[in-house]
Amino acid sequence: MKITNVTFLKSAANESGFPKFAYPEFAFFGRSNVGKSSLINMIVSRKSLVKTGAKPGVTRLVNFFIINENISFADMPGFGYADLPQNIRGKFMPLIKNYILNRDNLKIAFLLVDIRRTPDDMERNIVTELAGRDKPVAVVATKCDKLPKSRRLEAARKIAAEFMIDVDSIFFTSAKTGEGKREIHRLIGEYCI
Repeated sequence: MKITNVTFLKSAANESGFPKFAYPEFAFFGRSNVGKSSLINMIVSRKSLVKTGAKPGVTRLVNFFIINENISFADMPGFGYADLPQNIRGKFMPLIKNYILNRDNLKIAFLLVDIRRTPDDMERNIVTELAGRDKPVAVVATKCDKLPKSRRLEAARKIAAEFMIDVDSIFFTSAKTGEGKREIHRLIGEYCI
C-alpha cells in the first residue's frame, strides 16, 4: 500500500461524533506513552500529522484521518496514564469500548505495546472486547530501537504469552528508524482488498 494523501477528518468524544462512512477503518490502541502518535506519523510518512507530546495523555478523543481518500485511521485515546485527573482518565475505557462496539467498518485493530514492558489487564481487556466483536488484532511492539536486538525475542515472547499468540505474529516497530512500516502497510493493504 502506498500512502499519497492524508487528511485529518475530526475528533470525537462519543459515539454521536463518530463519522459515518463505509471506508475500511484501522484503529490504533495503546497505553499513554507507548508511541502511538509517532507510529501513525511514521506509517503515513508525516512528521506531525498526529500530535505527539513530551507528556503522556495527549490523545484524549478518538481522532479520525482519511488516507488516500478511501481508508480511515482511528487514533484512540492513550489509556493507563495515572497522572491525569480521574474524571478524564475514567472516560477513556468506556469511549474505547463504545468505539469497538459501534464500528462495523473496523477491519483490524493495532494494539501497541512498548517492547520493554509486559502487557497487563488493560491491554488484555481491549483484546477481549475486540474478540467479542470478531475483530482481528495485530500486536505491535513499539520502541524496538531502545532494546538491543539480542533481547528482543525474549521481550516479544513475554508479550506473546500474555495474549496467547505466536511470537512470530508480533510486528517489531520503531518510529525512529522506520522499522516495521513496510509490514504494516502490507497488512493494511491485505484488509483493503
